[in-house]
This record gives sequence, C-alpha cells and structure tokens, in this order.
Amino acid sequence: MKNLILIAIAVWLTGCAASQPKRYTWVTGLKPEKAEYYKQLHAHPWPSVNKMIKKCHIRNYSIYLKEIDGKLYLFSYLEYSGKDFEADMKKMAADPETQRWWKETDPCQLPLPDAALKGKIWSDAEEVYHLD
Repeated sequence: MKNLILIAIAVWLTGCAASQPKRYTWVTGLKPEKAEYYKQLHAHPWPSVNKMIKKCHIRNYSIYLKEIDGKLYLFSYLEYSGKDFEADMKKMAADPETQRWWKETDPCQLPLPDAALKGKIWSDAEEVYHLD
C-alpha cells in the first residue's frame, strides 16, 4: 500500500510540474546612425508593448548589442511558455501599439541577408548549448 501511495504522489507531481519554456534567439544588424535612438527606445519601453509581450507568454526577454568588426549587431533572447507560438506572434503583430512600436524600431535595424530574403528583420539562431 505504501508503494502505491508513493507512485500516486509521483504521478501527481509529474502532472503538476510546469513544462520547460521554449527558448528563442535571433540576430540582426543595427544601423550605426540609429544606435542611440534604439537604445533610448529600449531604455524606456512603452508599457503597452511590455504588457502585450507578457500577454503572449514571453518571459526573460533580452536584447544585447555587440560591435563586431566595426558593425553593430543585436542579439535577442526570450523564453516562450505558451501553447501556440505562431498564434501568439500573430496576436502581437495585430496589436496597434506594437505596430506603432515596430514603426520606431524597424527602421533602426539592418537585417542580415538570410532574413532580408524572407522579408524578415531578425535571423533565427540555433541553440548549441543550454545549462539549467
């Protein structure tokens, strides 16, 4: 009986455990003449945009800036905990405040060739290693 109770508890705990979020990372260029403006925007992000990001199940979202060989690059990282990434990204893209935000940020960015060919700004990056 004791083993049956322990098995039942283990099954219950497994069912209650939260699944790990899916991690996404992207890279894009940043126009040097727009770098300060881009940094200023992100130093004071619009609350409505942050709210929408969270509403779309995104957490631990970061953007990093790095100069390599005289060129500026942005590296973006986020964790997605929702069930349907595509649907949440469509919801975000349909949000008028997010669209207005992107009208400010998009002209600052300089897509890499693979993203530009697809009409995108950010290039997908492959996760090679992660330590929990």
